[in-house]
Amino acid sequence: MFHTLLHPLDKKVLRELWRVRGQALAIAAVIGAGVAVLVMMYGMLASLDATRAAYYERYRFADIWVPVKRAPENLKADIARINGVASVETRIFVDVTLDVPGMVEPATGRMISIPEAGRPAINDVVLRAGRWPEPNHPREVLADQSFMDAHGFTPGSEVAAIINGRKRTLTVVGVVLSPEFVYAIAPGELMPDAKRFGILWMNRDALAAAYDLDGAFNEALIRLLRDANRSDVIDEVDALTDRYGGGGAYDRDDQISDAFLTSEMDQLRNFGAVLPPIFLVVAAFLLNVVIGRMIETEREQIGLLKAFGYSNWAVGVHYLKFVGVLTGIGVFAGIAGGAWMGRGMAGMYTEYFKFPFLYYKADPAVFALGAGISVLAAFLGTLAAVRRAALLPPAVAMRPAPPTRYGQALIERLLPRRMTDQPTRMILRHIGRWPVRSGMTVTGIAVAIGLLIGSSFALDSMDFMIDVNFFQAERQTMTVIFEGPRHYDAVRAVDGLPGIMATEPFRMVGVRMVKGPREKRVSITGLVQEPQISRVLDADQQPVVLPESGVLLSDYLARLLGAREGDMLTVEVLEGRRPVLSLPVARVVESYIGLNAYMHLPALNAVMQEGHAVSGAYILNDSAYQDALYRELKDTPAVAGVTLQRKAVQTFRDTVDESFSTMVIFNAVFAGFIAIGVVYNAARISLAERARELASLRVLGFSRAEVAYILLGELALLTVLALLPGCLFGFGLAHLIGTLGMETELFRVPVIIAPSTYGFSILVVLAASFVSSLIVGRRVARLDLISVLKTRD
Repeated sequence: MFHTLLHPLDKKVLRELWRVRGQALAIAAVIGAGVAVLVMMYGMLASLDATRAAYYERYRFADIWVPVKRAPENLKADIARINGVASVETRIFVDVTLDVPGMVEPATGRMISIPEAGRPAINDVVLRAGRWPEPNHPREVLADQSFMDAHGFTPGSEVAAIINGRKRTLTVVGVVLSPEFVYAIAPGELMPDAKRFGILWMNRDALAAAYDLDGAFNEALIRLLRDANRSDVIDEVDALTDRYGGGGAYDRDDQISDAFLTSEMDQLRNFGAVLPPIFLVVAAFLLNVVIGRMIETEREQIGLLKAFGYSNWAVGVHYLKFVGVLTGIGVFAGIAGGAWMGRGMAGMYTEYFKFPFLYYKADPAVFALGAGISVLAAFLGTLAAVRRAALLPPAVAMRPAPPTRYGQALIERLLPRRMTDQPTRMILRHIGRWPVRSGMTVTGIAVAIGLLIGSSFALDSMDFMIDVNFFQAERQTMTVIFEGPRHYDAVRAVDGLPGIMATEPFRMVGVRMVKGPREKRVSITGLVQEPQISRVLDADQQPVVLPESGVLLSDYLARLLGAREGDMLTVEVLEGRRPVLSLPVARVVESYIGLNAYMHLPALNAVMQEGHAVSGAYILNDSAYQDALYRELKDTPAVAGVTLQRKAVQTFRDTVDESFSTMVIFNAVFAGFIAIGVVYNAARISLAERARELASLRVLGFSRAEVAYILLGELALLTVLALLPGCLFGFGLAHLIGTLGMETELFRVPVIIAPSTYGFSILVVLAASFVSSLIVGRRVARLDLISVLKTRD
């Protein structure tokens, strides 16, 4: 019934699709891959954005954080009166050392106060299990879900903490998530490590009593009105808190959890802008070739259609319908595949970012965008060929196309005749006769290789970053962070602990660096002049000797500030006496992680007017005494946190493998689609054009292998010719992706491509080409010599 209702030309579209179903599926796969990447990434971006907005709003995530040393509670009312402030909440916020049952090494804890009664007005938490601590129960706490899951704890589990020099056993009564710790990183760490970093929430009175902060606070949280000027509010808050040891108010841009989440979303946005167009351009090329070939083989049919009264418009629309149906198949497959991959990606992000909920829900606008771009690319790619068909005069169309003229190809003339046999010369002549088509085939295969390289290089770069950061620059076995600035005697005390082989002190000072209209909130790290444990490296990975005056800037920080060697910076110190300094840029050094600034430790102490103060120590220790050292550190009141280098390296590797390996697999499959699509279409078109001459060669005595060699040898040669351009394109694409998607304030991924990555990419494309050749080779072997050689009138 449906078939009888179709217009004759629509029936022809369906017949043509079935006739070239192999090529059609290959093209649809390429279109689908492009749409799938777009739907997956932009859909995931929309889901993350919507989830973040809902989570932040529902649990009243702060707009501004105001750290102070100690401020009276009545300052809260003064902050609330600032123009643009919607609400204010004060709290107590400290880092402690945790002694976790079943774990030998010390862990780091962050303790945050919650009201004795009621919920936090700002930065509320999501209770996932258990209950809230009861008033007048100072040892009851809430703990973040990641920490609890990492240790297999449940409500009722106990953990010990060194709170202001005293070891206390705490009972976890509730498991929570917090919008403030979607991405929870311990001080001095690069990646989340839930086993060694836990966030604990304790009743305000109990925490205040422990730190002598009754009627006082050391951090305020602010939510703003919609039309508030954020910068003005921060300036006024800083003026109010200056005399209370204010550490400089900051907004969400400098809040580590939100900054990491924003960085990930920026990467998704950039990847979504770079990768899908590559697939769609290749699809447009394939459609152009297929439609062009179809028009050449249907010249007589076009002439007959026009002779029977069909207009140029009707003929053109007929071929556009073919393109539209084929594109529609790819679009629908891509939308379904992208949504499926997006749901899988959402599951991965739920583990990576700690949301109470995260559902992949692509906006219909994303589907429309994918469909619209695909249709536009397909129609633009085939418009010239369709126009040629529409304008073909009937008399010309009904005559056979003029025979192809062959001659010696340039490469054939350059090679001695004895070096090439007859089938090889036929291959070279055919390539020379169709240079544009051959060039486009080479380009398509090169794109597949380049896509694989461009999407896989991040694993090589991460290995390089791990080597530079953890084994060349920061060579310590552990880092000890003190509870606030301490005299250098604290480092001498650490020297006396079991198994300590060497220590180096460091001092970290929070500052705001200003150069002209640009400013950045960073930390200056004070180091010894020639550090041997935690070193500063230059672009050649050679250690740098710190100058006696001036500040060293990491290259990305210098770029953000617009600073060069010799420039003067205004440095507003955000702690202690809060001096405002004018420091010269002594040198710009290379760094891949964070925004870093360094000074000679005595010079930093001098400008801070604080004597021999340190924030912690980098340590080399003997592993034979490791357990004894851990026990001592757990019981040392001055220690606020311990970072273990080998654990940091393992966490970094695990996180990278988990996130990047999935993307590499996706892109390998997509690159395989491109390679199969390009090679298979090239082979099928070449077979359709040359079926008569190949059959003639079989009749003349050529074997199946020789005939297959003539056809498939051309494809093999084009594939080999694509290898070098593909590697060059991959190198360029890696640089583009590295610049757009992997260069943020949090980290910069250097473009490092290992030989194995080039080899893997080439092998994937060669395998895809081999599969395509096998499929076409079977068709060559099954050529019907009688029907092919029949002369058509």
